[in-house]
Amino acid sequence: MRSRWLGVPLIGMTSPASQHTRSHDLLIRGGQVLLGRRGTAAVDVAIQDGRIAALGQDLGDAREVIDAGGRPVLPGAVDAHCHLGIYRSLAEDAESETLSSLRGGVTTVISYFRTGSHYLNRTGAYEQVFPEVLETIAGRAHTDYAFHLAPMTADQVGEIPTLVDAYGINSFKYYMFYKGLDLSGVGDASQERMSENYDLGHLYAIMEALADVAARPDPRRRSLSIHAEQPELIRLFMERVRTAGELSGLEAYSAARPTLTERVAIAEAGTLATATGCPINLLHLSSAEALDAGIELRRARPQLDVRLETTAHHLALSYESYDDQRGKVNPPIRSEADREALWEGLLAGHIDWVVSDHACCSESLKEGDMWAAQPGFGGSAILYPYLLTEGARRGLPLWRVAELLATNPARAFGLTPRKGQIAVGADADLVIVDVDTVRTVTPELLLSAQEYTPFAGMKLTGWPATTLLRGEVVLRDGAPVTGPTGRYVNATGA
Repeated sequence: MRSRWLGVPLIGMTSPASQHTRSHDLLIRGGQVLLGRRGTAAVDVAIQDGRIAALGQDLGDAREVIDAGGRPVLPGAVDAHCHLGIYRSLAEDAESETLSSLRGGVTTVISYFRTGSHYLNRTGAYEQVFPEVLETIAGRAHTDYAFHLAPMTADQVGEIPTLVDAYGINSFKYYMFYKGLDLSGVGDASQERMSENYDLGHLYAIMEALADVAARPDPRRRSLSIHAEQPELIRLFMERVRTAGELSGLEAYSAARPTLTERVAIAEAGTLATATGCPINLLHLSSAEALDAGIELRRARPQLDVRLETTAHHLALSYESYDDQRGKVNPPIRSEADREALWEGLLAGHIDWVVSDHACCSESLKEGDMWAAQPGFGGSAILYPYLLTEGARRGLPLWRVAELLATNPARAFGLTPRKGQIAVGADADLVIVDVDTVRTVTPELLLSAQEYTPFAGMKLTGWPATTLLRGEVVLRDGAPVTGPTGRYVNATGA
């Protein structure tokens, strides 16, 4: 019996030799279970009280048995970049868009939230606002969920230690392209954000406060997530592109927010992070120039904790292949050359995780010309299918797909050992994927409230056949089988 055990750390659980005599809540048999970088193994998964109790063979019986039929069993994805409630009510988005996430093998979403316009359309102390956020989403989410919070005012910067200690918030955000400018041309940017002095001084203050918290003797990582686009340059290039009128569609929008703005913003953020020692995440890198800037920062400042993120849409779309203003997003969809550069960086190991940047944005908000259309669209539902399909074509190992979508974001945002891995003691967030059936993407397939999808027509495999959240089957044959059962993941107790 011992020779058949895989040696996965038990984390306080009983040995496999004693497991075969007990009855578990659920057993997954006959699957190829992904065990991190060791790859897959033909072992069974025993689940008890919502967690993985054992991995091995001859694990006894259970009240329910799932036959995986030789399919890969992967950790549920952690979509670390979502925007629940940005264009619709938080309550509506929590239900419909986490269901869409579930369709793509996502079992935990980490949503961004800030005070100001959109979201709850209010400002004030997070001590008052954030409990309202949690109350609004409770009982509505189909996935587990956590949050990144954006300190928009000096008083909110002062709340950082409390938010970490009381609510388990491990990640905060700064939007560099909000700095001092109204890029919409419709009013005062400070009214849009309901903030004051939102500039590099404010960014420095956030980094100082967060660096103090990050320096505590705690295994969980605390970091600042940065939307890196430089607003003064955007203002200049936007004026030039609109005046010239030579470009149109998504190519015009990309030229109005050129890749140079990403490089300059990354340099600014890197300088302040180096001065403060604050760990940073460079979000949704969209271009070769942005990726190069992130890699260069890591090489030049090896003492600095810098993580690099890109999105499924920047890996999948270009303005040459998809020229529809419903694909407007910040930072923009770039050229085919930029898309290929991101894939090269991902295959070379430079990118730490892949996300959706999911924001349910109805067609009515995309109306008018390119400049008036709202940015953003959904994509959480294609995370595993797209990376498994395109990754297989490009030679991306299965373990690396799971690392990009589950393990790395869980580690970066303090959700391990509960999330992002298949190991004894972890939450039984598991996805049995069908790698044989090819489905054509349609809006209906993605289970979102959004009426369209920029990914329509893509032929993808790797769709979840069965998904478990904390040991409960929540998706079977691509359809939900329960109501919302998601919980807030308080990272202080993860």
